[in-house]
Amino acid sequence: MSVPSAEFNDHPGQLLKLTMALVGVFAFIQVYSIQSILPQLQRDLNASVVEIGNSVGMTVLAVALISPFVGMLSDAIGRKWLIVGSVFALAVPTALMPTVETVHGLLVLRFLQGLAVPGVSVVAIAYIGEEFRGSTMVRIVTLYVSGSVLGGFLGRFILGHLTEYMAWQSAFGVMAVLNLAGAAIVWRGLPDSRHFVANAHFRSSVATLGQLLRNPALQTACALGFTVLFALIGLFTFVNLHLAAEPYHFSSGELANIFSVYLLGVVVTPLAGRIIPRIGVRRTVLLMLAVSAFGVVLTLARPSWGIVAALAVAACGTFITQSATMSFIARRITHGRSLASGLYYSAYYCGGFTGAWLCGVAYAWGGWTGTVATLLAAQAVGGLIAWRFMPGPATAA
Repeated sequence: MSVPSAEFNDHPGQLLKLTMALVGVFAFIQVYSIQSILPQLQRDLNASVVEIGNSVGMTVLAVALISPFVGMLSDAIGRKWLIVGSVFALAVPTALMPTVETVHGLLVLRFLQGLAVPGVSVVAIAYIGEEFRGSTMVRIVTLYVSGSVLGGFLGRFILGHLTEYMAWQSAFGVMAVLNLAGAAIVWRGLPDSRHFVANAHFRSSVATLGQLLRNPALQTACALGFTVLFALIGLFTFVNLHLAAEPYHFSSGELANIFSVYLLGVVVTPLAGRIIPRIGVRRTVLLMLAVSAFGVVLTLARPSWGIVAALAVAACGTFITQSATMSFIARRITHGRSLASGLYYSAYYCGGFTGAWLCGVAYAWGGWTGTVATLLAAQAVGGLIAWRFMPGPATAA
């Protein structure tokens, strides 16, 4: 039975908007934080380029592996408490980081961090799809994505600058406290679900899984998402090694400052809520992929300020592409939303793991130029997917 439109939250208050953004912040504050101190960790743990790149890849691999199962669990037990519990769970492996003595121990704890992330990221999209509608839903999605972008920035920025004043082991302790505070904030500010209907039957979940795997819209979104995170993680992981080496010699604090370009994403991404309904998802994705690829090419510039400007261009294009893809899923998937989100994130983060690994190999063999070539190939594939399989404005309408 459909829910009357009056029961939907068409006019969310400022507190609810802020809470949805903070859900994104605390989901991603740990995922990429390690990027700003990769050169330091590589040196202290005596790790190779590929091994230290995998310290980012292991987290996103865990997210990819667990996301579909979290989606099924959420469809059975609900939304809010799984989100709150997962924000809390992120603090546990983070608090154990000070005990790390080898790169292998680091990889294990980073994998454990990734296991907690889907309980926020997957379930939040399902929550938004159920509690909001139409243009309001798109705006809430973009707020959540903006929060995710902000969380990605804050994790890198805070950890990078903390290590300027204390050992990285102590800095991870501070990061764990931040997640504990985040769990309390989300618990207080996130309303209970009003439209959630539990599906506790495993057989029904398996049937829904089969239907979703055959859904062309979800297949397209998953393939596109794979290429999006491939490029984003490859870019922002190995540019740190590039800028820490000659002739730049950036410190961990200076590397952390580079991620200020993420703040542009916080500003630009909400604009996607206005752009997407006007020009359509496919045009938005194709345009933003071109912008992102242009930024990647510009990172070959020699001066460090040119590289930072290029990263800003690439990041803005990627963030809006991600927002458009998530809105595409929220609009076109009406049954098994949490499971659909789980499948999307599984493909998305598989792309991130693959990007961390392949770009690590490319960097080891061809330096930054080899990494750029690999990133452009992934973005070209993403453009072909959007052009060929996403519906145009007339079809979408």
